[in-house]
Amino acid sequence: MIESGYEVRIPVGISSCLLGEAVRYDGGHKRDRYITDVLAEYFDFRPYCPEVAVGLGVPRPTLRLEGDAAAPRAVIQEAGRRDVSKDLAGYGRSIAASATDICGYILKSRSPSCGMERVKVYDRNGSPSGTSSGLYARALMQARPLLPVEEEGRLNDPDLRDNFIERIFVYARWRELRQGSPRTRDLVRFHTRHKFLVMAHNQEAMRALGRLVADAARDLPQTLDDYFTLLMQALQHPAQRGNQANVLQHIAGFLHDGLDAGDRRELAHAIDGYRSGELPVIVPLTLIRHHLRRRPDDFLDDQHFLESRPKAVDTRRR
Repeated sequence: MIESGYEVRIPVGISSCLLGEAVRYDGGHKRDRYITDVLAEYFDFRPYCPEVAVGLGVPRPTLRLEGDAAAPRAVIQEAGRRDVSKDLAGYGRSIAASATDICGYILKSRSPSCGMERVKVYDRNGSPSGTSSGLYARALMQARPLLPVEEEGRLNDPDLRDNFIERIFVYARWRELRQGSPRTRDLVRFHTRHKFLVMAHNQEAMRALGRLVADAARDLPQTLDDYFTLLMQALQHPAQRGNQANVLQHIAGFLHDGLDAGDRRELAHAIDGYRSGELPVIVPLTLIRHHLRRRPDDFLDDQHFLESRPKAVDTRRR
């Protein structure tokens, strides 16, 4: 069973300061040890600092968002109050267009350039009047709406972190598929391997993806585009407990004939315990993996739901 389905470090964009680069306005950094000590083993981080890239220097006057929260301006807080909104947005679009190999992006929270959300916007009197996204981040996300993006603060939430990491691995596998001039059978295999993973997020999306695959031969290039869009949209929100329990029951059905009565009761009890919140999902997952080691099943062994990310970054303990 392949642990992550992707055997090389995956290219991921990141705000430079999170890697310890001294590019902050005060000449400091915001190194995040989970990123540098854990995630860096699996992700090939590509650092970007938009404020330095547009020529603001280190150290530099502070930057903040001003005006309408729906369309704020990035203004340097010094004499002259230079507006660098167009510079930051343009750089975001440039990176989105040029860094086509990245499969995810980690942004610095609360930054007027890099913040993904909840960045303070100030009115003409200097008082907070709302929140928005940093202007570089906004342009990047608008240009690459399917790219998995998170900010480092939200990675402290196990559900959000797990969902983000899962989406990066899916994105990387899809990119690898597209680089190989896929045929219909390749799409079918990709879809089959991700069946339970998508079901855990959105069962209706799983059915819609199945319909696309069934009709793929009519216009494969368009189907590939439509499939990827729907796939990444389906995975945008963390999988819910009820959906995951249903997937575990589906898997238990595949194992049923190979288990004795005691093993079946034990697995059913573990799944019910997870559904009710009494047990973490790792309990039924571990039992299923144990039974698959004893009695391998080609279809289940191929399912990314069971091994969709390396164990060191698998937070499915809840």
